[in-house]
Amino acid sequence: MTERTGIITFAGKPVTLVGNEIKVGEKAPDFGASDQNLQTVKLSSFAGKTVVIAIYPSIDTGVCQKQNRKFNEIANSMNDVVVLSVSLDLPFAQKRFCSAEGLDSILTLSDYKDHEFGAKYGFLIKEVGLLARGTVVIDKEGIVRLVEVVPEVTSEPDYDITLKLLKDLK
Repeated sequence: MTERTGIITFAGKPVTLVGNEIKVGEKAPDFGASDQNLQTVKLSSFAGKTVVIAIYPSIDTGVCQKQNRKFNEIANSMNDVVVLSVSLDLPFAQKRFCSAEGLDSILTLSDYKDHEFGAKYGFLIKEVGLLARGTVVIDKEGIVRLVEVVPEVTSEPDYDITLKLLKDLK
C-alpha cells in the first residue's frame, strides 16, 4: 500500500492518505462494504450503471450530513445513477441518520470491517482512522471518470462538477 502525505488537510493539518491512488481512466476496483443490515454489498453488483461514490469521514458531523442530503437529492433527480455513500461509521449510525432524515435514494455503506474501499481507492486517513472526503464517479463500463479528494476534510465536495459529469455521461 502506498502513502501520500500533504494531499489533504484535516482541521488545517497535513495528513497521510493510505492505499492505492485511483486515477481517471482506470478500471474501478471492485470492493465490498456493509449496508445498513450488515450485508456485504459489492461495487460489481452495479455493473452497467453509472455509480457515484460519495465518501465522508463521519455521519455525526454537519458537513457530512449536508453531503449525504445533497447526494440523496442528486440520486432523486437522476434515476439512472446509483449513489453509494461510504464512510467508516457503523451501519447502525448510518441507518439512524438516514431514517431520521428520510434519505432513501442513497445506499450507505460502511467500510468499518476491512477498510477495503479505503485501501483500494486511497481514501483512508492514517492519522485519524477515517476516510477522506471526496467523490468518485464510475461510468456504465466501469471506468473511473472523476476522482475528487477534497483538499480540506471539513469542506464540502464540488457537487457542480459531479452533476455536470453525470449529465455528460447520459
